Amino acid sequence: MVFDIKFDSIAELATFQQLALQADKPVYIANEDDTIRVDARSFLGLFTLDFSKPLKVVTDSLYVMRRLEIRQRERENTTASIR
Repeated sequence: MVFDIKFDSIAELATFQQLALQADKPVYIANEDDTIRVDARSFLGLFTLDFSKPLKVVTDSLYVMRRLEIRQRERENTTASIR
């Protein structure tokens, strides 16, 4: 499964890395054209990616996908309440 993601801070990145550590299956993050793909458990590896652009999470972990869907809904609700 592939999930688009954007990180707005180092804290969000660290939280995601912790989520990847808890996953029951491998979790990878790739750039948009998939030329760079790193293990999301590797904090140093994550810094090889350009976080100013959208990225892709690649995993078969339902746990991770559910958590990312919840994160996305929370962000959408926050954005809607600001308007």
